[in-house]
Amino acid sequence: MLFAGVLLAAYPALAAQVLATRVWPAQEYTRVTIESAQALKHQFFFLADPDRLVVDLEGVDLDAELKALPDRVGPDDPYIKAVRVAVNRPHVVRVVFDLRVEVKPSIFPLAPAGEYRHRLVLDLYPAKPADPLLALVQPPTDPIREMSQAPLLEAALGVPPSPLPVVKLTPAAAKDDGKDARGGPPGDAAKDRAKPAPVARGAKVDRLVIVAIDAGHGGEDSGARGRRGTNEKNVTLAIARRLKAQLDQEPNMRAVLIRDGDYFVPLAQRVAKARRVQADLFVSIHADAWVRPDARGSSVFALSERGATSTAARLVAQRENESDLIGGVNFGVKDPVLARTLLDLSLTATISDSLKLGKAVLTELGDVNPLHKGSVEQAGFAVLKAPDIPSILVETAFISNPDEEKRLKDSAYQDRIATAILGGIKRYLSQNPPLARSRVASN
Repeated sequence: MLFAGVLLAAYPALAAQVLATRVWPAQEYTRVTIESAQALKHQFFFLADPDRLVVDLEGVDLDAELKALPDRVGPDDPYIKAVRVAVNRPHVVRVVFDLRVEVKPSIFPLAPAGEYRHRLVLDLYPAKPADPLLALVQPPTDPIREMSQAPLLEAALGVPPSPLPVVKLTPAAAKDDGKDARGGPPGDAAKDRAKPAPVARGAKVDRLVIVAIDAGHGGEDSGARGRRGTNEKNVTLAIARRLKAQLDQEPNMRAVLIRDGDYFVPLAQRVAKARRVQADLFVSIHADAWVRPDARGSSVFALSERGATSTAARLVAQRENESDLIGGVNFGVKDPVLARTLLDLSLTATISDSLKLGKAVLTELGDVNPLHKGSVEQAGFAVLKAPDIPSILVETAFISNPDEEKRLKDSAYQDRIATAILGGIKRYLSQNPPLARSRVASN
């Protein structure tokens, strides 16, 4: 028995199994995840001339997944030039990231969540991030940054704001299809549409309207998955891009995408990004899922301070709020600005406006897809907690329903959904024009 004990002691513990490696590049940051059967121990340090990040993974062997990591880095990655992987010493694998620029990494473990096992996450942020105002003005990929951020830049520099474009919004054309969006008595929808557009809160506002469009999920967080394998994150991004394209065609409206690629954005940062561009409205796009495949229809949700309007609304909010756990947030970092955003209690007026916006969008969606619920539901969605931006979450259809999953993948149907959301936004703005920027700033 003693001899057997000596033999066992001579062999090191079994190495942890690496299950997958993934790389998610984006302009904001690049994320690298290493998924394993057991939690990984690690150490890291930097080398200069050239810039390199060195990560030692302890208790692992150089297996096929780690060998495949260098090939997962694309040539257009903004932060990683190349990756080299090799055995440093027994049961220690060294991963060297050759960097394009100096980075400030956030490296943290994630406990099992959703379909994932243990993950080690490496978020590579630029060490010298661009000035948030100048960065929003310059990139040509998003016209909103040139047209809407100039006043922000001028304000930061102490320059009087420039005149903004004139908003000329008219009520949507009246139509009576024999039923309203809620399935109510014929003519109700037509009456609502035919009402004149009063100017809310006093005088007419002449300025550009900015809409933040949030494509739900992304990166590690694929969202719901249809029976044919369709990922929610891909559908929501496709619809968001189509909605942005339509909004940007409007002479007095511009859109900014919260996520414009397959990468993860924490819920609180989605709120913060919308506030940073001084968005007038926030629209989060999703594709619902349910245990029964016959569940169908579109829904619109707004924030609730006191509780959900139904059990289903509570479950939907719970699932969407779990995105941070699945997508991977470093909860060890406490950001007081984001905390204040999420804890701000001045939401009553904003929730009221959100319900109006949601009703207008729901009415338009009823002409494209059956409605799962005939009224705007409310629940505690973290992504809707901007205290000063009317915000809604649109469940475009049930991706868990095979028929609706098929339609969600169709480009023409995606366009129709985007057109309906735009119609609802225009309907809302015709009766609730946004405040002038100077008034917003003084409140």
